[in-house]
Amino acid sequence: MRITRVDTVLHGSAFTFGAKPGAMGGNLRLSRIDTLLVRIEVESGLHGWGEGFGFSLAATTRDVVDRLIGPACIGQDARDIAGIGTMLARRFHNFGRNGPASFAISAIDIALWDIRAKAAGKPLHALLGGTGRERVPAYASLLRYGQPDDVARNVAEAVRRGYRRIKLHEVDLDCIQAAREAAPAEVPLMLDINCAFADAASALDFCHAVRDLNIAWVEEPTWPPEDFAALARVRAAAGCPISAGENLGGPVDFVRLFAAGAVDVAQPSVTKHGGLSGLLEVARLARQAGVAVVPHCPYFGPGLLASLHWLAAAEAEAPLEIYFADLDTPPNGLVVRDGFAEVPRAPGLGLDPLI
Repeated sequence: MRITRVDTVLHGSAFTFGAKPGAMGGNLRLSRIDTLLVRIEVESGLHGWGEGFGFSLAATTRDVVDRLIGPACIGQDARDIAGIGTMLARRFHNFGRNGPASFAISAIDIALWDIRAKAAGKPLHALLGGTGRERVPAYASLLRYGQPDDVARNVAEAVRRGYRRIKLHEVDLDCIQAAREAAPAEVPLMLDINCAFADAASALDFCHAVRDLNIAWVEEPTWPPEDFAALARVRAAAGCPISAGENLGGPVDFVRLFAAGAVDVAQPSVTKHGGLSGLLEVARLARQAGVAVVPHCPYFGPGLLASLHWLAAAEAEAPLEIYFADLDTPPNGLVVRDGFAEVPRAPGLGLDPLI
């Protein structure tokens, strides 16, 4: 089980997301969707797939895997997932504990879990124990449109496709109101506003303006994301649940987040926070703090699948984030039907990338 190869593939695809022709994709201004795939092979020829955080960062993360993280893994025992993760984190901490180096380490971790489950001949969720759900509820995570008519049209389309939970990335109140009018009243809206406000007072004004619109949560209302005191002040008076986590530096930051009493919903990311191992640790910490966990996963490759397997095994049912964009060439064949994602039953992650 010694690691003999670590290879990367940068998968890119054109996509549509229900906007007018020529529109750039959301607040990231995307013209295509990039997914960084990482393949690890061991002596026997068994292989596993991982994913590091992508989009506009995919090429940089790939460079870190190719030049630093991958070579350090050669010769390591693939069964020692925790040991490899600790070695990489300590060896490369000067490259940052929240950024391309940690995204690269996350990809390695996911691939090693894929190998472990394949070696055991079991789907990944079976190794995690728990409920073994055959399908997991999903929510449509819409890109930012900035125009009420575009928002309304795409919310209606998401509902038509069977989604009964919808996330917006809008800050404009007219856009949010258009979404509320386009969706059935019982369909909750999540509002990811991407750290829009530099002070708690402005964030509270926003929360108060939307709190009667059946809001499941307001996500990351304040900048910077590590200002847990400001986030706690917002949560105390918002009148709606607060979520955060995707932009933190891993489990250590989540400890501080929970200690501050700053969130109702924690959102660790398998492609950022140490892979599946990081997600498992944050979930353990969240249980101790009495905080719900809904993974952040607007991804298309092994990171999405690893999140799905964790949700299939989790004690409390929670929804899987599905990025509401139709790729011309998606990197996996995951089936989402009537608002539910079907959990792969084959060993490992269950679906190797379509490359």
